[in-house]
Amino acid sequence: MRTDLIRRTALTVAGIAATAGGIAGPALAAQAAPAERVAASVQAERRPAGERQLDVRYEAQPNFFYCGPSAARNALSVQGKNIDVDTMAKEMGTTEAGTDSINDITPVLNKETGKADAYRSVEIRTNKADDKQTDTLRADIVRTVDNGRAVVANIAGTTTDTDGVTHSFEGGHYISVVGYRDNGHTVKIADSANPDQASYWITVDHLADWIATRGYATS
Repeated sequence: MRTDLIRRTALTVAGIAATAGGIAGPALAAQAAPAERVAASVQAERRPAGERQLDVRYEAQPNFFYCGPSAARNALSVQGKNIDVDTMAKEMGTTEAGTDSINDITPVLNKETGKADAYRSVEIRTNKADDKQTDTLRADIVRTVDNGRAVVANIAGTTTDTDGVTHSFEGGHYISVVGYRDNGHTVKIADSANPDQASYWITVDHLADWIATRGYATS
């Protein structure tokens, strides 16, 4: 029997309605502009102590169920990779029901990174993350970003970013974590769902609870 972690993930009807006006046009425009997708060398902008951000070549997802492949594509872009989302969707077994779990994404990240052990899956099986799980997530994000890689997380539910904006994916979603500040207590999200909200900051406590019952791919 499959656990909560490996249930299928797709945007909810509410999420689709909220993002439908912004996804298709900008996503296709991004795909139609190859100059915007030229692979770049891995870059990480060093900031004051305890802060780092990776250089993301962002693309919005082309449809409501490609959040998994799109999150992986955005994550791999920080390594200078330029992988077609359709190709990754096939490798992940993505359907209109979504991508089953982070365990379907981690092997693809390893394949495209070129190292069998570059990424591993971490589960937060509880309904709410405890302090130990949150501290582990923070350490994982800091280490992964410091290594020049992004974290991919499978999330579900509703959270609020540091600007007070609400992000709701009751049916589940995938995002990339591409930076941190305050020694990892606040993290930067690259979100393929809506190019008008392509990136935002949330506390690691909120992210841990957002991941709860699911998991994330980290170095």
